[in-house]
Amino acid sequence: MTSAQYPLVRWLEAGLEQTARWRSEAGVAPPEKILPADDTLTADAAYRLAREGTALLWRGDYQNARNLLQALARRADRPPRVGATAKAATPAAAFHQHRQAQGERARILGALLLPLTADYRIPLRRGQDVQQACREALGPESVDSVISLRGLLALVSAHEWRKKGALVAALGARIHPHFGVFSPVRGEYVDLVARAPLPADCRLAFDIGTGSGVLAAVLAKRGIARVVGTDQDGRALACATENARQLGLASSIEIIEADLFPAGKAPLVVCNPPWLPAQPSSPIEYAIYDPDSRMLRGFLNGLAAHLAVGGEGWLIISDLAEHLGLRSRAELLAWIAAGGLRVLGRLDTRPQHPKTRALNDPLHAARAAEVTSLWRLGLV
Repeated sequence: MTSAQYPLVRWLEAGLEQTARWRSEAGVAPPEKILPADDTLTADAAYRLAREGTALLWRGDYQNARNLLQALARRADRPPRVGATAKAATPAAAFHQHRQAQGERARILGALLLPLTADYRIPLRRGQDVQQACREALGPESVDSVISLRGLLALVSAHEWRKKGALVAALGARIHPHFGVFSPVRGEYVDLVARAPLPADCRLAFDIGTGSGVLAAVLAKRGIARVVGTDQDGRALACATENARQLGLASSIEIIEADLFPAGKAPLVVCNPPWLPAQPSSPIEYAIYDPDSRMLRGFLNGLAAHLAVGGEGWLIISDLAEHLGLRSRAELLAWIAAGGLRVLGRLDTRPQHPKTRALNDPLHAARAAEVTSLWRLGLV
């Protein structure tokens, strides 16, 4: 996107109309009402204005803005008054209620805005150095802009993840996710791919929706001579390519842009689609939410045409959607059968992430029952 394609935001300051370009990597629409604010604004007043739909363009001390964001988060996270929110009647209703609450929280916290210069500096007292983080996520320097503090901190966090990387036990090495590419922090699905028995004489594999390239790397580490990873997202393609090179696997892994499958057939085709059928609200959420199970159904519909005789398709997916009432096991099995496939076997594991133990999580019951599975599929 060129600088001219970023929408303009307007506000009054010192009696004059001001304009700047609006930056939002989450695709949030520009605020319609902006009010300049500084260190004299109280957290209660800021929270009230944000809830009412007024965005606050910060002109005070940068560290005070960060403190204010934390204060807004504490207010947004207060439990609702007894009786203020009706108890959800079904797990699916609880999920949608939770998503609405998270969306409202994101809207409120996203109302605190910062100016950003064309060379990605924060022109405020004690402004943080965010230039490298912005270049990695936003591209070359362009024009003065306005960005939410929450969105800017997400860029900084992604930059730190990219530097440090995520340790993947199955690789004995780190994967370095780029901004907008999901980090393999839930290792149970990676471990399933690392221990599932490979098809006989498997020298070629496809990794559909490769993302960071972690599964392609695991397959190459297991001795598969050639792994083709596909993705449609430019950031994912760059990320997977870089990770393959850093792991010394570039000669075994080819990363290409494709809508699901590459050309040809392979004895092993692996896919870890987003696990929940819901609408993403930001680019990173496309790794979590799959609208109408489009990627899952696309993989199952197309697998038979890209699977070599005697080969296996590995579908790595959680049953959380089933516990939430968003998709049934019967639907999944029907899609498998409709794709001309049969189930050869299944490897299961229990997630270990902290949310499975968070009793105050509104989705706790479903998370506690969740099982992550590698479905081994073959041709009928």
